[in-house]
Amino acid sequence: MNFLDRQFKITEKGSTVRTELIAGITTFVALSYIIFVNPNILADAGVPKEAAVASTIWIAALASLIMGVVANYPVALAPGMGLNAFFAYYVCGVLGLHWTVALGAVFFSGILFLILTFGGIRQAIINCVPANLKFAIGVGIGLFIAFIGLKGTGIIVSDPATFITLGHITTPSTLLALFGLLFTGGLMALNVQGSLLIGIIVTTLISMFLGLSPVPSNFGEVISTSLPSLEPTFGKLDIVGAWHYGIVSIIFTFTVVELFDNMGTLIGLTQKANLVDKDGHIENLDRALTTDAVGTIASSIFGTSTVTSYIESAAGIAAGGKTGLTAVVVAVLFLISLLFAPLVGLVPAFATSPALILVGAMMMNGIKHVNFEDFTDGFPAFLTIIMMPMTSSIANGFAFGFVSYVFMKTVGGKIREVHPVMWLVSIAFLINLVMRS
Repeated sequence: MNFLDRQFKITEKGSTVRTELIAGITTFVALSYIIFVNPNILADAGVPKEAAVASTIWIAALASLIMGVVANYPVALAPGMGLNAFFAYYVCGVLGLHWTVALGAVFFSGILFLILTFGGIRQAIINCVPANLKFAIGVGIGLFIAFIGLKGTGIIVSDPATFITLGHITTPSTLLALFGLLFTGGLMALNVQGSLLIGIIVTTLISMFLGLSPVPSNFGEVISTSLPSLEPTFGKLDIVGAWHYGIVSIIFTFTVVELFDNMGTLIGLTQKANLVDKDGHIENLDRALTTDAVGTIASSIFGTSTVTSYIESAAGIAAGGKTGLTAVVVAVLFLISLLFAPLVGLVPAFATSPALILVGAMMMNGIKHVNFEDFTDGFPAFLTIIMMPMTSSIANGFAFGFVSYVFMKTVGGKIREVHPVMWLVSIAFLINLVMRS
């Protein structure tokens, strides 16, 4: 315990080993769905599914471990949702590239991340973002998380006339999710340690009792008899093929989306974990960004789409996680899940979704710091916040927020408040939006 305390500065951060362990378990449960979702998406691109399961777990474990030990962040990493869809359905689907060539493009984007990080460019971009937009980013991510949770519970559903509408709340799974939401919320109101994890476990057990989720009937449904093999995907990236294809546009899109998705996630999570000082500087940011870059390169080697920091880490942070031990626990649990993959699948989405809604609610705190009195600040902040959940993309929230910020400050006669890097970033977003349209 003393070693862990010294290594991760647990006491100094105002936490305990027990709290960090609970936080790590909470984060893992909240994002464990990626073990099953990512392989299904990659399989649509032609990636062997069993190998996709193995690569997803191994890269999530490796990247989370490095983030915890090197950056001392309570942030877990795994193949990013959205980036995996771009990989499978656009690069491999629309463009028709083989999945090995797409992995080559991921490799090049990782190298570019690393160059930008060592050159201090990524840090400069983050540091040049106005404090007003940084707080808006945290709020926007909170709404995005809550939106994901509301969809997962079935409380909101798609509608052809209004896009979204209230779901059938009398559906058994939705009713149980509402119970989980109120039960967990009640625990949090009572300041019960590990409320989110308790809520997920209780909701899952009740769902099993009611027959809404499967109950393990034999040993084989709990522990795998053999580990999924990495051999079909490990080291199979086609770097030469990616280079000869003229892959610049794809690499640019991978790079821009991942850069700002990860940046937005890190800003929001570090604010929640109190890793941002009064001047807006984020502690150990260079280490976290280097970890992300190395993780991206490694993901291409292991055979999966780009790895990124996960917004579900907010669940563990809300449970009290403040140090890298939380991420290390997540890494260990990912490795264990190689054996217990069937058991991980027993936790239904409607059991973890209430935690996302509650985390989103807690992340609304930052809105009190947004300056809505000055319209040149308030309007870009508003667009940043609203476009993340409405487009299901953190990067889109950035695009609208950044571009409108530069425009509003220019029109409002406050062009001197715009950092030169903000101009470059905004232009990059415009190019990316045009290329995607």
